[in-house]
Amino acid sequence: MDWDKLRIFHTVAECGSLTHAGSQLNMSQSAVSRQIRALEEKLNVTLFHRHARGLTLTQEGELLYQTAGDVLYRIRRTEKQLLEGLERPQGELKITTTLSFGTTWLTHNIGDFLEQYPDIEVQLLLTDQDLDLTKREADIAIRFHPPEHADLIQRPLMSIRQYIYGSADYLARHGAPTSAQDLDHHNLIIYGMAGLAPIRDINWITQVGRNGPPRKAILKINNLFGALQAVKAGIGLAALPEYLVRGTANIVRVLEDVTSPIHRSYLVYHESERNTKRIIAFRDYLIQKISQSEFL
Repeated sequence: MDWDKLRIFHTVAECGSLTHAGSQLNMSQSAVSRQIRALEEKLNVTLFHRHARGLTLTQEGELLYQTAGDVLYRIRRTEKQLLEGLERPQGELKITTTLSFGTTWLTHNIGDFLEQYPDIEVQLLLTDQDLDLTKREADIAIRFHPPEHADLIQRPLMSIRQYIYGSADYLARHGAPTSAQDLDHHNLIIYGMAGLAPIRDINWITQVGRNGPPRKAILKINNLFGALQAVKAGIGLAALPEYLVRGTANIVRVLEDVTSPIHRSYLVYHESERNTKRIIAFRDYLIQKISQSEFL
């Protein structure tokens, strides 16, 4: 298939109008229409339903639109990679990680990267749900569980433990637990949301020191940063990573000998991006920063 015709078809599909597509392509409406008709004749299919309000894709058109979009994305990505081969790292870099890690450790440690690489436009996408790197919802991810897709590269980063914390006010009212079994009599704050949690076994506090069914929580929150705020408010005890609690006033660690299983984290990106300079720059920077931090 002629790439010029595919490019024109893709633009028309996105615009939903020959007139708007012609304006974007700097072509006349009649010239755009001729190219679409020629492509339909070549493939012997109808690509658009034509009506008074514009154009909509047929089933065959939808299939071709998806394929043309993939080709266009690859051409643009290749163009970026060729440019990066001649220049310093540049372009947009979408980084995704959990809300708790992103709003604390990452935002506190990314400043030097932004200064070193002013031509990289960083966008942080903070969510406890895994964005799909295969669909380019993000370029690179910091995750606290191994990726499951075969096309994703995973680089082990660090190991993290969680500890149990409560506010000084809560402990003054309820007393501090002296054993894991004492957690049966305390208000627990745990992680809760639909789907998979960003850290596997994140609610280990409901099972530690207990042989029976899990303890019930007084409050479930769908991110750890929110759990920290609930602990600060004196609602109860929660299992939190040390990086999240560091520097927070009036928060006390209890049960010093009780810790979570080790949670390993990974830097994840698509295999096709392995030689992209902005990915390499962020990877190397992150590894260096983490080597200077204590997580366990």
